[in-house]
Amino acid sequence: MKKQILRSPLFYVGDKYKLMEEIGTYFPDNIGKFVEPFVGGGSVFMNSVAEEFCLNDIDGYIIGLHKYLSKSANKKNAFFADLERIIKEYGLSYSCKEDSIPMDLKSLYKKTYFAKYNKKAYEQMRSDFNESSKDNMSILYLLLIYGFNRMLRFNKRGDFNLPVGNVDFNSNVVSALENYFQEVKNKKPKWYNLDYKVFLKKIQLSENDFVYLDPPYLITFSEYNKLWNEKDEKELLQILDQLNELNIRFAISNVTHYKDRKNDIFIEWSQKYYTHSIKSNYISYHDNSIKQFNEVLITNY
Repeated sequence: MKKQILRSPLFYVGDKYKLMEEIGTYFPDNIGKFVEPFVGGGSVFMNSVAEEFCLNDIDGYIIGLHKYLSKSANKKNAFFADLERIIKEYGLSYSCKEDSIPMDLKSLYKKTYFAKYNKKAYEQMRSDFNESSKDNMSILYLLLIYGFNRMLRFNKRGDFNLPVGNVDFNSNVVSALENYFQEVKNKKPKWYNLDYKVFLKKIQLSENDFVYLDPPYLITFSEYNKLWNEKDEKELLQILDQLNELNIRFAISNVTHYKDRKNDIFIEWSQKYYTHSIKSNYISYHDNSIKQFNEVLITNY
């Protein structure tokens, strides 16, 4: 029977949910510690098997959301009640329980009626978050769920600035949350909010452990990848060489070709290891379509 692939309730654009069935076939069978320096939305750890999970991201909001959801796993009823209260307080649509959108709005805006209906309420919630509630993970989670492409994006002032999306709190969100709660209860992950280099030094690795990395991609154009340069790329690859010398198993996802760009640094480095071509689902925020490019998984085992 085919194993169900679980999706993170953070719904990361470009996360590894759609690729996990393929990527997971290359993961080791027996893993002590499963270590993720760039955990992102968490779809990879949710679909992996190990004795222990050590998960990190440099983005404090990402880890804040993971911790918030993890703590909510044992009090689901209170969690859903709190979100429902906020949704009703702002007057957002709530399609997992009711269809509150008028038929005339659906007729007039056949493909965008959620966005039209929720726009004012969403903008008020976003304004409240930015002005006085930046530590409120319940509101931040709802901003992500109702936001465009379900992304986390902040401006230079540190304000959440994503516009409303054509989505709402639907049955898919509930299902993803239920799955996430079950996984974190079973796996009891340890969360870290550190630079990945500091994180890897902090974790005591052995030959029975496994490090999976999905770092920013040097040659693509998403918001996340703008933080990464050639120096960062070379530094990461040197660290992976050091792990290899210690017989620590690793796998790293990356893009070697994108449009007219090529990651020569990564391509040259990868020749020392094993390359697995991956059918990618990368989507750019600036160009919401699938592009012709090559994604790979590199392993040292």
